[in-house]
Amino acid sequence: MLDIKFIRENKDLIKAAAEKKHFKLDLDRLLAIDEKRRALISEIDEMRRVHKSASELTASLQGKDREDHILKVKGDKDKLSHKEFELRTVEGEFDELMLSVPNVPDPSVPEGNSDAENQEIRKWGNIKVEHGKNYMNLMQMHDMLDTERGSKVAGFRGYFLKNDGALLSMALWNLTMEHLVKKGFQPFMVPTLVRRENLVGTGWLGATDGTAAVGGAPQDAGEDVYKTQDDTYLSGTAEVAMMGYHKDEVLNAEEFPKMYAAFSPCYRREAGSHGKDTKGIFRVHEFFKVEQVILCKADHQESVKWHEELVKNSEEIMQTLEIPYHVVLNCGGDLGLGQVKKYDIEGWLPSESKYRETHSASYFHDFQTRRLNIKYRDGDNLKFVHSLNNTAMATPRILTMLLENHQNQDGSINIPKALQKFLGKEKIG
Repeated sequence: MLDIKFIRENKDLIKAAAEKKHFKLDLDRLLAIDEKRRALISEIDEMRRVHKSASELTASLQGKDREDHILKVKGDKDKLSHKEFELRTVEGEFDELMLSVPNVPDPSVPEGNSDAENQEIRKWGNIKVEHGKNYMNLMQMHDMLDTERGSKVAGFRGYFLKNDGALLSMALWNLTMEHLVKKGFQPFMVPTLVRRENLVGTGWLGATDGTAAVGGAPQDAGEDVYKTQDDTYLSGTAEVAMMGYHKDEVLNAEEFPKMYAAFSPCYRREAGSHGKDTKGIFRVHEFFKVEQVILCKADHQESVKWHEELVKNSEEIMQTLEIPYHVVLNCGGDLGLGQVKKYDIEGWLPSESKYRETHSASYFHDFQTRRLNIKYRDGDNLKFVHSLNNTAMATPRILTMLLENHQNQDGSINIPKALQKFLGKEKIG
């Protein structure tokens, strides 16, 4: 969420931001409602002042004067109540419109409608042109995966990882956690069930369940987020829980940056991906992730510095796993509502002869923390914290690239040296 004063003073900038991100925004309506809201607040404040003075006068009156005065005070109170109701209605619309205002993208963000127009920044590793077996064949060959029984138990996109498939996943989580803890990240295991305000606060849901802001343009949140009968939700990333962890708190600036490595199961309906990756384990409804989350001072250069650091961490993990990848700068149409700038890391998938997304790193300035009311004291002033996040490891997706890039002609799979101590073997097969 942006500051309404900033929005008033930078109307053209906000309109340009919405256009660049391809979001629909009725800014004129928001500003009109804001003006009406402020006028009502001023009017109500004056009515309350008059009512208070009139109420205090009652005790000094007697007889008919007192009775007439009481009737007038009561009438004024009723008028005040009507105005307060009108204000609550206006504020409800104001709050909903405010939640639809996109954050302003960094000037370095390129124009574009979709991820097809993201710009390659750099790449690492030697890609395999001849791919051999695809990961599904490799996993079936080594009895690592069962999608048939997965579908029987969990439905479409269901799967069982077993034997080395299960052990390899746990080895990857442990490798990732060790790497981040050595860099000063605090390890967490976080709730997957979250209350709605945490999804609204992080920008995953809008003011109503009909609006979300995951990735690019708004979409029907009910289609992508799982909701329980208890009015809680299954989170699609540990970012949601970690940001909710400090909701309504004033943090100690001396502890910045706060660096969290948060592990959790994740759930996404993948409603916008009909027909995409319908077989295998690249795109599934239930997966596991280690997420990097950083909270820092309200300074643009601090956000930029830690954004680059988050990407560096994930690149180091990819290099440790010896998976070729490239880093892309996301265009405006591939940014979410709150994101100022985003990089994706995409690993090379030999069987498809292309890079596929494995990591997504974003910074938000104070967009999320205004919604969640997370502040810190800077001298005599309270400021909203800046927030950032990035995938460190997402499984089972990363298995697709790990297996294909390290297979031998006979179908055996070499285990990267750094991963061997966590898996307990040098080769599968």
